[in-house]
Amino acid sequence: MIETLGDVLRNNAYKFPNETAYNYHGRIVTFGEHLDRGNRLASALWKRGIRRQDRVSILSQNTIEFMESYAACELAGYIAATVNWRLAAPEIAYILGDSTPRVLIFEAQYAATIEQIRDKLGFIELFLCFGGDVPHWAEDYEMVLATGDADGAPTRPLPDEIMHLIYTSGTTGRPKGVIRTHRGEIAIAILMATELGLIVSDKLQLMMPIFHVGARFLQLGVHIRGGSVVLHHDFKPAEIVETIERERVTMTHMAPTMVQAMLNVPGIEERDLKSLHTICYSAAPMPVPLLKRGLKLLGPVFLQLYGMTEGGGTTLHKRQHKPDGTPEDIKRLGSIGQAAPNVGLRIVDDEGRDLPAGEPGEILINTTSRMAGYWNNSAATIAALKEGWYHTGDVGYLDPQGFLYLVDRKKDMIISGGENIYSREVEEAVASHPAIMDVAVIGVKDDYWGETVRAIAVLNPGHSATEAELIEHTKTQIASYKKPKSVVFVDDLPRLPSGKINKVTLRQLYGAAEPKAS
Repeated sequence: MIETLGDVLRNNAYKFPNETAYNYHGRIVTFGEHLDRGNRLASALWKRGIRRQDRVSILSQNTIEFMESYAACELAGYIAATVNWRLAAPEIAYILGDSTPRVLIFEAQYAATIEQIRDKLGFIELFLCFGGDVPHWAEDYEMVLATGDADGAPTRPLPDEIMHLIYTSGTTGRPKGVIRTHRGEIAIAILMATELGLIVSDKLQLMMPIFHVGARFLQLGVHIRGGSVVLHHDFKPAEIVETIERERVTMTHMAPTMVQAMLNVPGIEERDLKSLHTICYSAAPMPVPLLKRGLKLLGPVFLQLYGMTEGGGTTLHKRQHKPDGTPEDIKRLGSIGQAAPNVGLRIVDDEGRDLPAGEPGEILINTTSRMAGYWNNSAATIAALKEGWYHTGDVGYLDPQGFLYLVDRKKDMIISGGENIYSREVEEAVASHPAIMDVAVIGVKDDYWGETVRAIAVLNPGHSATEAELIEHTKTQIASYKKPKSVVFVDDLPRLPSGKINKVTLRQLYGAAEPKAS
């Protein structure tokens, strides 16, 4: 019976001991080998005094050692507390200071970053380094693992104990540690397997960061079915395409911008990518021109998932991607799908009252796969989990058939002249211009209007457009009061590890009102 993630490891090693669990740049790790090394690491940590529900932090890009660290926690009941490797040293210090791990397992390329903050990390008793030169204050990961026993640690987790402590992106303040239990992770694994139609012969390609729930949830989904993972250290478009062809990958996971980069790989039309039956995308709806291009080249492979660190929610299935369908079909491409099985979904106003179809309000989700709460933050937990429903902070509306349309974050909504303006609606209007490849909208403080709308836009290669042209174009798509008052052209938009646009950074860079003429 599978009740914890450790049970998944044991089940696969029992049933498929010689089958591939991970293919990491040609390095094959079988399910039997993965269980053995996970047990040995769990045992080695136990011998060093680490006990059930102690935190084990991991700072690394996608590596086999990262997955082994997860495995040790899954088997022994340690809490895996991941760290975003893109963060600056002070941000990493904050997360480690909040989670207070007893162990930090890190990739050697981050040794200098840890060195900067090591005087603030007195609670860490054991530093384990892999993948390069080991600093004098750390120990070699492989040497420590070799001290462990094949039988593993003498403890196993309980279903309602904590498995993950994964920090949010901090888009509305300090990052919050999201508590996820073994029971919740088994539920999300089953949901992923169901929604994606995963089977034992699937090969899932992952290049999104595994410290984040997007890649982690899909990995759990394919492994609960006994399929294999083709793991990449990071995202290199040409390498991704070559690997799909060579390894006969059946499924991959990308943000829409990554899909575009893959489709732009020279010679992709000549590649044999027929093995690929699903591209799961998230972070944003797929622009229709990009979707049409992908469908023409790859066939009906696109599926969208909507969720967050705190819990999963909706799916827009492959058969619902109809860019040449009816006007209703095309409109639904801008949705984030319908609620997955066993997911409760509501749209409510500020008083918690349910709203009718077509009227935007806060999105609430209730599912067994949602978080248990926030670490060291009972006030935020109470606010987020009122009456058993997770309050996402996202604003959206449902159509009569239950398709969910995401229009904004509650805190991203722009109020101009007393009118609510949803940034998503403006972004879609700007993006409909053929010269635009990517766009984000923010509010800019204004003495008269309160806020005005500013678009930050990326042009398609070989295209041009002026500020006045784009503003005029949006007036043909949305009400005039919603149009941008200013447009900033940039080469690229900053993004979070999930692939979502980082609007905190955009506000810091472009949120100041333009100087007034004297």
